[in-house]
Amino acid sequence: MTQLPEAISPEKWIVHLFSAKSVAEGGTVRRKVNDVERLIGRERFLHEVRRRGFRVVENAGQFIIFCNRDPVYLLT
Repeated sequence: MTQLPEAISPEKWIVHLFSAKSVAEGGTVRRKVNDVERLIGRERFLHEVRRRGFRVVENAGQFIIFCNRDPVYLLT
């Protein structure tokens, strides 16, 4: 992904995130929880993920978004 400017609106950040190549290919994207909360807020972020029918998990300060509608299995 390209470098973002210091100040970015929540709407532009969302467009930037969900226009990534891996999103279009049904892959995954990862973002720091602190960045998400600072830039758009947790609730807005989760709303945008749900709106697209995606899944997201949180671990070790990271959000991992599964950019497809397939089931997610925790294996261990």
